[in-house]
Amino acid sequence: MKPQDLFGGKASLWIFGYGSLVWKPDFKYKKSRVGFIRGYKRRFWHGDDFHRGSEAAPGRVVTLIEDDHAVTWGVAFEVSGPQVEEALGYLNIRETVCGGYVTKMVDFFPGAEGPAPVQALVYIATPDNPLFLGPASPEEIGAQIASSSGKTGHNLEYLLRLAEFMRSSCPQVEDQHLFSVEAAALTLYFTCSYSVQSVR
Repeated sequence: MKPQDLFGGKASLWIFGYGSLVWKPDFKYKKSRVGFIRGYKRRFWHGDDFHRGSEAAPGRVVTLIEDDHAVTWGVAFEVSGPQVEEALGYLNIRETVCGGYVTKMVDFFPGAEGPAPVQALVYIATPDNPLFLGPASPEEIGAQIASSSGKTGHNLEYLLRLAEFMRSSCPQVEDQHLFSVEAAALTLYFTCSYSVQSVR
């Protein structure tokens, strides 16, 4: 199903970002709000062989996994008028064609005690995607991230920027999966960097 089919040609559309979109939307938008969606947990279970990895060494990026008890924080962007087609055209290439993500409509809650929820479009990589890697320990995920890079940069940058967003914009939220992967990746990265310097 195309994103256009989901929102039915409305004049405006909210798009929820929970990965790289939280710091780099790369499309024009009317306004943005930090908030959350319910029923999904964020996990580094999806492979990336283009933006943050290669076919020989795929990186790991986040997707959403259904969990009735989970909440995922991120940023929703409202696009309107010509921005709708522009944003969907860009995201279709980046998320669907290059990333293998599918689209869903979810309830987005703006802030902890914000206004009523709004319907938002979200991109999700499902287990039937060839790039879907599935669960692994924080150490395994961190090692893969620490050693991968793609056309838009190092996989570690993706991880660190997402962790930075959560600490600065959602300080009340303890994203255990994200922060444990961050700790594992940094430990390995600095250990390897120290080893290389010691050899020189």
